[in-house]
Parts: sequence; C-alpha cells; structure tokens
Amino acid sequence: MTNKTKKRVVVKIGSNSLTSQHGEISRRKIEKLVDEVVHLKDQNYEVVLVSSGAVAAGYRKLGFLQRPDTLPEKQAAASIGQGLLMETYSNLFLSHGYTASQMLITRDDFSDENRYQNVRNTMSVLLDRGIIPIVNENDTVTVNHLKFGDNDTLSAKVAGLIGADMLAILSDIDGLYDADPTKDPHAKMLEQVHEITPEIEAAAGGPASDVGTGGMKSKIEAVKIAMASGIPSFLGKADKANILLDAVRQKAKGTYFEVNEAQTNLDYKEQWIAFHSGAQGEIIVEAERGQFILEQSDSLLVSDIYAVNGTFKDGQVVSIKDVNSNEIGMGIINYSSKQLNDEQVQQADTAIDRKQFVCLHLETSSPVTV
Repeated sequence: MTNKTKKRVVVKIGSNSLTSQHGEISRRKIEKLVDEVVHLKDQNYEVVLVSSGAVAAGYRKLGFLQRPDTLPEKQAAASIGQGLLMETYSNLFLSHGYTASQMLITRDDFSDENRYQNVRNTMSVLLDRGIIPIVNENDTVTVNHLKFGDNDTLSAKVAGLIGADMLAILSDIDGLYDADPTKDPHAKMLEQVHEITPEIEAAAGGPASDVGTGGMKSKIEAVKIAMASGIPSFLGKADKANILLDAVRQKAKGTYFEVNEAQTNLDYKEQWIAFHSGAQGEIIVEAERGQFILEQSDSLLVSDIYAVNGTFKDGQVVSIKDVNSNEIGMGIINYSSKQLNDEQVQQADTAIDRKQFVCLHLETSSPVTV
C-alpha cells in the first residue's frame, strides 16, 4: 500500500463488457461503469480507468458489419472509436461533476525511462487535481512489436506506475476457476489466491473473446505484475451491481489476489527495470553461480561472467542468464560490453549495481531485489 490519504484504484474494463451482443459499444454498459467509478470517487478514492473498446466503437462507422481483421482496418476503426468513446465518457462523468482526461500509451512510453517518468508525473498531477485519467493503448499507430499485447497488462503496469492500492479487472467472467467452467461442470471459483502457481496458470489457459484481445491467461499475467509490485488485485464480473465499491470493501463476488507480506515489493524504478525496460544484451553465468544468486540474493561479480551476448553501453539494462538459458534477473550494468571483455575490467569487484539488480525467482514469479 502507498502512503497516501486517498487510496488509488486502477479499474480495467474489457471490450466485451462494454459492447452489445452485436459487438457495438453499449451506452447502457458505459453508464453503469461510470456510475460505479463515481461511487468510488464519492467515497474519496482516486481512480484510473483503463478502458478497451475503441475498435468496437468505431468499426461500424467505417462501414464494417463485423469487427475487422487486418491491422490497418483495426487502427482506422480505433481512430474513429477512441474519440467517440472519450466523448461518451467525458459527458457522463461531467454529468456527475467529474472531469475525465485521455491518455494514450504505447510500450515505447514505458520502455524509455524518461518517458516512463513523464507518464508517472502526468498521472500524479491529474489524480492530485481530482481528474479521472482514462487510459488506453494507442491502437491507431502501434505496431505489434511495440504493443503491450492487451489492456490487462497495461492496467497492471499503470497500477505499479502510480502505486495503486488495488487493481480491479472487470470482465464478462465472475472470477478465476480451478478449471475451465465451460468444459468442467465441477469447476470451482477460487475466492482468494496468494500465489500464482503453475496449476493456476494451466487452468487459466484459453482464448480471448471475439471482441476483446485478452483472455484469462493475460489476466493472470497482469495479476503477477501487480502482485510483484505489492498491489492486490480483484477479478470479477462487470455487470454485477456495485461491483467496484464492493470489491474495494472485500465484499464482491470474485477472486481476490492477495499480496504476500513476505514478498519484496518493487518500487517504480525496480518495476521499470523488471517489466518495462527491455534488455539490451545478455550476461551469461555458470549454472551454479546463477542458482547461488537466486537462493542467496547475491550481487553479480565481473569474475562470475562466463560470456557476454550483444552490444550495450554502461548504464543500460541487461538480462542475466545461466549457461542453460534460464533467466536469473535483469539489472543496470556498470560496464559496456566492450569493457567487460577487457582484462583490467575483469579484475573489478562488481558489474551490477546492487541497488539496481532485480532478481526474478522464476519458480514463484516473485522478484527479489539485491
């Protein structure tokens, strides 16, 4: 939890929860969502809304009877739909006395540290002024290799960025089950989850809806990011009455993902290294040394380095792997790839700044900083 007088909640709403059975944006569903957010605001919460729906809102204006398939068509639909979506949100929030703002983000905005900080500063100003930021990926210009992939992932990264007190993911399902409820009549909903186990990840496998882009698997990946940042999450059905207010009060039907107090929570700088930065190269260590780093949360010595892959400068982020290609963590390197091959540098004490090395325990997906 963050040290604030007001609690912050990031709300993610999927396209399927905003559209009619014909795939068009439903004003009735948006009105319900706005009412839910207003209830939170009236209870002195700060709210960031991560909303899908731009393509769904715009594709019929292009003359399509169904959601388009090609990237240019989707981006054209989003360029129309994003404006229509924001106009609807703005008018509805204004009718309750609140102002909404639009923030369109790409993965590049998070992978560049300066832009990452700028997004954080902008959101802080908006929230401090009582504004409701409405966030979406900039679908009109984003190409696949620069995409977050889905708004589930984006919402978790936004939650970590602003130090949210809760991430609420609303969709057309009422929680996480121990098996696929559409195939297994005995599947049981998990009301509380304290750790994302391989069994949970296996149960979460499944395709996205025809309208949206993120299925249960993407929601679990988002929850893992949020939990690593010390943020509890909730997954529930969007059409339930008072779902948001009940969720923050721990009274809603759904799945609550609780943060383990023994788990190290990443600050925003560490989150940037672990989840956003993108490695510029690789440092390879022996398997035994890699295991020791994982178990003992130890720093990495230059003398530990077995090989260097890629070309990078000092101060850039690199991935640390063992000789079996198992990822150990990511860190900001103190030397360039060229320097690491220099015999004099190989006599130095450390290659990684201890305060900027994020060690990812892959068996638990729990980060530990060393």
